[in-house]
Amino acid sequence: MTGFPTHRARVHDTSLPLHRRHSALRTCLTRFAPYGLRSTYHHLTVSARMPRHLETDPDSLLRAVEELHEARELWRARAEEYAARRRAEKRAGRRKPSETAWWDRPRWESPHATWRHDPFLHPKLSLPDYVRRQNALLDGAELPGCPACGEEGPPVPVPTGHGLAELCRSCAQVLTPCPCGRWHGFEPDLRVGWSRTWRREHMSGTGEPDPHWPGARGTARVERLAAYHVAHGPY
Repeated sequence: MTGFPTHRARVHDTSLPLHRRHSALRTCLTRFAPYGLRSTYHHLTVSARMPRHLETDPDSLLRAVEELHEARELWRARAEEYAARRRAEKRAGRRKPSETAWWDRPRWESPHATWRHDPFLHPKLSLPDYVRRQNALLDGAELPGCPACGEEGPPVPVPTGHGLAELCRSCAQVLTPCPCGRWHGFEPDLRVGWSRTWRREHMSGTGEPDPHWPGARGTARVERLAAYHVAHGPY
């Protein structure tokens, strides 16, 4: 199976049709996607100013894949350090890690649980800045605001049916779980299909986000999330 570097090179290969270079970018995202595949793709369409019709700005594909590549290099370096430390801990008899790496969090504890359902609620940070932030937290840094995005505004209370959970008003990461002791995920009342996101219906022809689509944004979108019970979460 070909890896990330091969598909990154295909994105750069101007002899290939645009649709194949675009597909290569998607394959890169299956290898590394800090916000989850759909949310990371949405982020890149906005940060790289990827227009609805790629012919108007084919270089947007290069901007997108290079941001992804920079973040991946930061992650790879930190992952190699973490793996080396875990090997040393195991040799010393410590089988359980002192902390769980952010890329190895259980699915129900990951902010991806919300971002997977709603790709419009990922952090506004660039991918390299997000990886730097997560690496710093893994190293014990005390950073202000939401762990995922740094938002310092008041959280949004969202009812779960058993109580209230508090979510980041910017990216919807769960800051305070529901006091019922069950783990809840959150999803939008109106989902946006992957095919519509893939076609960049949320972007204009000039590479700017369409201000009229997909409706509620930001905190208003967080407020409209609906809770569901995650059976495999902690009790």
